[in-house]
Amino acid sequence: MAARRPLIAGNWKMFGRRASLGELSQLWAAVADAAAGIDVLICPPAPYIQNAAWAARETGLLIGAQDCSPAADDAARTGEVSAAMLKDAGARYVIVGHSERRALHGEGNALVRQKADAALAAGLTPIICVGETQAERAAGRVAEIVGVQVRESAPADPRIVIAYEPVWAIGGTATPTIPEIAEVHALIRENLRASLSGEANGVRILYGGSVGPKNAAEVFSAEGVDGALVGRASLKAADFSAIILGHPAART
Repeated sequence: MAARRPLIAGNWKMFGRRASLGELSQLWAAVADAAAGIDVLICPPAPYIQNAAWAARETGLLIGAQDCSPAADDAARTGEVSAAMLKDAGARYVIVGHSERRALHGEGNALVRQKADAALAAGLTPIICVGETQAERAAGRVAEIVGVQVRESAPADPRIVIAYEPVWAIGGTATPTIPEIAEVHALIRENLRASLSGEANGVRILYGGSVGPKNAAEVFSAEGVDGALVGRASLKAADFSAIILGHPAART
């Protein structure tokens, strides 16, 4: 099987303004040569997707969205944005099921699955987020929680991407150990095999949870980690480029 191409995605969340898009040209200037074998993705807030796609048009940067409607077609859903609209605006990927969406908006596995299906139908690649809380980890329920999320949230389609984001590690300084990260990534792939069989080996699994310039290279060394989903550290070209250049593929 061919090696999985690394994907390093930046989730800007509800940060940044249109002026922040100036970071994209600086980012590409810093990583264009060294990261030729890595997919680099920026997911800005929805109002700036089209601007971001334009700003990145002469670079190799990919643009994505942070969420989409579960409705696959045009519908009377005031305030929602369909996957087809996101693609029309220049997005190629979309994050679904992020822990903040699950916690703040009550999104469950069934809804996340609908959003992932809608993304695939529109020609977008869904990045499906899964992960446990601190209480669930302390109770020894990581395999149970993450396994159910993968099986119920992820369509049986090899085009998907999975992002493992331990909820307790997001936005803080704590992260799982390298063996713990590798263990959960192996668990995720095993659960993918239930629906995808051998095709599960081609699905990229990212790690997300306080990834920064100081720990990126160590995180990338974990077995089964195919890249990262990075939060606020992706807003500044200097920080995000340092993360990208910490990947082994950037040094080949």
